[in-house]
Amino acid sequence: MIFVSGNPGATGRLFTMSQLEFLRSTVFPSRLDYLKRLDSVLTNWSNQSPENARRAQERIFGVENSIKALTGYEAGLQEQRLMATKQDEENRMKQYVASDPKRKAEFGDPWATVAQAVQTYGQFFRPFRFIEEREGFPGDLNKFARILVRGAAQKQLPNAQRLAVYRESALPSLEQQLFSTAPLYKDMETVQFAAALEYMQSKLGADNPAVKKVINDGRTPAEAAKYYIENTHLDNPALRKQLWEGGEKAIEASTDPLIVMMREIEPEAYGLRKRFDDQVEAPENSAGAKLAKILFAQEGTNTYPDATFTLRLSFGIVAGYTENGQGTVPAGTKLPYFTDMGGAFKHAADHNNQPPYNLPESWISAKPRLKLSTALNVVETADIIGGNSGSPVVNKQGEVVGIIFDGNIQSLPWFFVYDDKIGRSIQVDTRGIIEALHTIYHADRLVNELMGTTAKSATTQ
Repeated sequence: MIFVSGNPGATGRLFTMSQLEFLRSTVFPSRLDYLKRLDSVLTNWSNQSPENARRAQERIFGVENSIKALTGYEAGLQEQRLMATKQDEENRMKQYVASDPKRKAEFGDPWATVAQAVQTYGQFFRPFRFIEEREGFPGDLNKFARILVRGAAQKQLPNAQRLAVYRESALPSLEQQLFSTAPLYKDMETVQFAAALEYMQSKLGADNPAVKKVINDGRTPAEAAKYYIENTHLDNPALRKQLWEGGEKAIEASTDPLIVMMREIEPEAYGLRKRFDDQVEAPENSAGAKLAKILFAQEGTNTYPDATFTLRLSFGIVAGYTENGQGTVPAGTKLPYFTDMGGAFKHAADHNNQPPYNLPESWISAKPRLKLSTALNVVETADIIGGNSGSPVVNKQGEVVGIIFDGNIQSLPWFFVYDDKIGRSIQVDTRGIIEALHTIYHADRLVNELMGTTAKSATTQ
């Protein structure tokens, strides 16, 4: 048995069947299609030169990480067993309410409320994603233009009436982004923008008002993207600060093409935001609160709330699993509960020691001195989610035996429902950490501090 103490970010285990079905049929396929197109465009651009590869590396990593996560979520919702479990949970909750007139009067029908919100969202999902959520306007320069245009208007409102991101408590964080001096690469921004505009035009249609405003004067999406990015000066942090501090007058007077573009589409974008907030998010949040009350009235302390980045203690057992085909090895393969340091070298060799699988020179030179049988990574059944990375793993004796850093791909559906049949959290093992610190990095003083003993091979600790 092991325990994990950490701050899991967010789960959606109270999502209703209507929400899950909408995610499965609409949201995830749409998002994956968009991200895979963007990944292809960025990868092709990256392959054109080492400098392109350096510039695009972080962006590609983020896109591919999102693809991995959404693929895991979607696979979970395609699994009949998971959906049957969620349907059974919902049926039992509905029956619990319907069986008591007082509960029926108190809670009403939150499932119908959510279903109506989902149906409404389906009516404007694509425009909302492309125009308001900026799938059609990716990159930092477009983000800055949106913040400047919308922020100028929002700052004129009483604090309580503003969108959350523009309230006084959030402005320091927003301004830190806006005034950042981090380098911007117009060539990479152009490539992303061109691909997004082409995709938006194909999905919303050339006659969509926002599309017509952006791709005008007979331009192609690629020509429009090139015009906006080449001629904008929002890559200058000083100009962004000047426009932000100048408020509505400065924004109205600006001739910067990205500011002009965002000004023109802002009425539609903001209208979509208000419609989503009022007709989708608000009723879903209200119904979600009722669903939580129903669940805890029904289950008491036999259940626990959705993750919200607050501290919690999870527990589980160390256990291997049998691959179901979602991972990188064939279905039916029995995977042990741990890998060892020798496996790291084999994994690198199996991929011809090419990035991102290659090991650093420090590991290669230390290989003759390493205890290759030392455990490196371990899997267990503790209930974790994004946000748990860095969480300590503690055994029954109160010893830290590892640090959570990931889950297998089969654990991604834990966002919707926990199931320990094949989903596993993954820790880097303390023994592997100590062996690496001692033998590879020669950090003996740190090892002594951690272990309270004279540094030696981890296999004898």
